[in-house]
Amino acid sequence: MGIYVNPRNVAFRRALNGDIYIDKTDLITHVNERIGKPDCFLCVSRPRRFGKSMAADMLAAYYSKGCDSAQLFAGKKAEKAQSFRKHLNQYHVIRLDVQRFVETRRDLDTFIGEMESRIVAELARELELPDRGGCVSDQRLKDVLQQSFYETGHGFIFIIDEWDCVFRMAKARKDVQKAYLDFLRGLFKGSEYVELAYLTGILPIKKYGEHSAINIFGEYSMVDPKNLGEYFGFTGEEVQKECQSHGVDYEEVARWYDGYLLGGLHIYNPKSVVDVLTWKKFKSYWTGTETYEALKVYIDMNFDGLKEAVVMMLGGGRCKIDPTTFQNDMTTFKTRDDVLTLLVHLGYLTYDEKDSVVFIPNQEISQEFMRAVKVGGWDGVMDALKRSKELLASTWAMDERAVADGLGKIHSETASMLKYNDENSLTCAILMAYYSAKAYYLNPIMELPTGKGFADVAYLPKPGVDKPALVVELKWDQNARGAISQIKEKRYGDWVSGYTGEILLVGIGYDKKKKTHQCVIERCDQKERLY
Repeated sequence: MGIYVNPRNVAFRRALNGDIYIDKTDLITHVNERIGKPDCFLCVSRPRRFGKSMAADMLAAYYSKGCDSAQLFAGKKAEKAQSFRKHLNQYHVIRLDVQRFVETRRDLDTFIGEMESRIVAELARELELPDRGGCVSDQRLKDVLQQSFYETGHGFIFIIDEWDCVFRMAKARKDVQKAYLDFLRGLFKGSEYVELAYLTGILPIKKYGEHSAINIFGEYSMVDPKNLGEYFGFTGEEVQKECQSHGVDYEEVARWYDGYLLGGLHIYNPKSVVDVLTWKKFKSYWTGTETYEALKVYIDMNFDGLKEAVVMMLGGGRCKIDPTTFQNDMTTFKTRDDVLTLLVHLGYLTYDEKDSVVFIPNQEISQEFMRAVKVGGWDGVMDALKRSKELLASTWAMDERAVADGLGKIHSETASMLKYNDENSLTCAILMAYYSAKAYYLNPIMELPTGKGFADVAYLPKPGVDKPALVVELKWDQNARGAISQIKEKRYGDWVSGYTGEILLVGIGYDKKKKTHQCVIERCDQKERLY
């Protein structure tokens, strides 16, 4: 048993001894299905503090010949699987945390050679490899692995954590990145000694020209988790059970930490859930591990439509993106979609695969965006947010002039960030104007399907909140009365047929030439609804 070759199970044992442990061992059953097959290469990426290292420690404890882990898995979900006993502690495992290795060596030009020599030295000792025409320690890692496989017939399982740290720590060093990709490509491509390779990190496998051959890896990511979504964090059912056990309000936990959508599941960041259950205090836990400056760098990038997207999402909106052009690194950006896709992988946004949209998942992340905007010179946006509470009160009071004036000011304040005479800009201004609605309403629904069309923005009150629903229709370069007429023509009542409370119809008109806003507000109760 060694540091890199056939490690012990100490790390996994410590995780089991934690005050809060949620059993994710049935991930093993899925991974077992890939052993010894052509598709035995997996890259499972997710943000910081989402349990990547713990999953790697669990897999190493299960497969490694360097320990006996039967008791650790006793009573766990994985033990029930038919394949469990077959693979338990039966493999030579190479377990490597690339980030820890690079950080301790601090030389990006030599770390690959040092990493190989250390693993080779352990292999020679652990497997008692004989020399064949020279010192084993002087050979390349792939050659030693191939030699061992030919002589013993036994392959290896690779578990590599933080595989992508080179792209985060050497952002400007294309030479280092290329050398690292060449190393991985040589290690895995066409290698008979690989029984299984499980890589984990923040980014999926890098797309890099002629090095695309390392795309032998199946990617499981925050954009496309495939069938592993429930292992990326804690599920809603798991969190609800723990909240009951620890006497913490589940609804408040959901408001703060829910929102990541993976494979149709609502997934929670484990770090935040464990901390709130432990300390019984609602605040930002996960984002404290990466400062807001990192987020600020990306949202301040000069890509057309990026700032509009951020403003829209701050107001609770969703933005359509195409994540396929992202190059899986932290420097190659060609469009705003590339930046937004990176923010999904970093955990600052979540991706709804069904509708191809991104949005801010929860209160914890929303606070981080607000901090980044506050210090990032987005003064107009901050001023607009401060006006939001007053504008919402004016809407409830049906004060049409106050709403029109307030919206005009907010639209002007955000003009430095947005294109003023642009229909999308007006939508962003509306979402900013009703930012404070988050305290009383569910997330705004954009282009809400109605009987004969779409309402531009709609707000439904949260359960138990005694406030009217808002149906907001925007008319670009038309008057507000026309917006009200269009709401009725669309038979909005088909949408609210299951809602029994009061409804306010809010018509917003914008005169493009005069740059002025109008507002008409009508109350519509249950009896007056049109069907």
